[in-house]
Amino acid sequence: MPFGWKPTILEVVVPRYRCWPCRRIWRHRITAAAPSKGKLSRDAVMLAVKSIVVDRMSIARVAANLGVAWNTASDAILTAGTELLIDSAGRLDGVTTVGVDEHVWRHTRHGDKYVTVIIDLTPTRTRTGPSRLLAVVEGRSKQAFKSWLEAQTKAFRDRVEVVAMDGFTGYKTAAVEAIDTVVTVMDPFHVVALVGDKLDRCRQRVQQETLGHRGRSGDPLYGIRRVARTRAGLLTEKQQHRLSKVFTDDRHVAFEVTWSVYQNVIDSYQAEQPAEGKKIMTRLISSLQSGVPTGLDELRSLGQTMKRRRDDILAFFDHPGTSNGPTEAVNGLLEHLRGTARGFRSIVNYVARCLLDAGGFRPLIHSLL
Repeated sequence: MPFGWKPTILEVVVPRYRCWPCRRIWRHRITAAAPSKGKLSRDAVMLAVKSIVVDRMSIARVAANLGVAWNTASDAILTAGTELLIDSAGRLDGVTTVGVDEHVWRHTRHGDKYVTVIIDLTPTRTRTGPSRLLAVVEGRSKQAFKSWLEAQTKAFRDRVEVVAMDGFTGYKTAAVEAIDTVVTVMDPFHVVALVGDKLDRCRQRVQQETLGHRGRSGDPLYGIRRVARTRAGLLTEKQQHRLSKVFTDDRHVAFEVTWSVYQNVIDSYQAEQPAEGKKIMTRLISSLQSGVPTGLDELRSLGQTMKRRRDDILAFFDHPGTSNGPTEAVNGLLEHLRGTARGFRSIVNYVARCLLDAGGFRPLIHSLL
């Protein structure tokens, strides 16, 4: 381990033993102090793992602190981290709620740049701690998620009750096919984003129909593009006036109706009681199914999507606290990791580093030191 923040090299004289009758020669074993054929002592390896997991340092910085090459530090950290943390028994115990999302692990033109991240949402749902990363699977398809679920034990699959996800139907199909009794929940953020996208499309269409060009500075609809995406209860008096001024134009009726649907979706998630929010959302989905007037193409498309995912959208209100927000937070940690390492070339190393960084191993590391 470093002494006074300087790399320290310990020279050890290893005794050799000779058996004269059997003509054998062997050396004294020092594996208690350092791994076999290793350049780092066990204390130095634990310091390196702690620097990666707790301090979130780069391997290059850890290698410089220990006075060894990058490959030496990387091999020691990944080996020890895999044995002590990633492959530890019981790491997947107690998981009842899972979040799944895609993630970009590299920005190159060659090879698949997407991976599927699988998160344990149980601690955030039960308010017992932060979420943690369970696995990183190469690819972002239904098969990638399904293969990971099927590779786990039956006991693990039986414990999983809820899977939170975005609007990608592949993840839903994989969860339902791999776990018979699972409840799939479409994340509120992605539902609101879906409706907000329809609102933008409606505004752009009305803009073209009324003025014949894309939005420009001074155009009424272009000027309130951000105000329209804000929750009504958070609008200032000035913003409310600007919005009502746009709605007074009869040519903007389609935009006004779509905006009211957008606000209803937000209100359902902001309701004080989940049952109340579920009623608002159920009533909204039913209204979009019963028939949308001509000229509201965006709402007609939205109604078809919400009809398909009706059970997933309403399931959130039966399982409050089940959100993919913590999954996005873990994605943010992985983005920071990639920036610290200045990119990765090996998917194997990337998966291991992600698990060490966001796998929730900090309490375990403190107990080992």
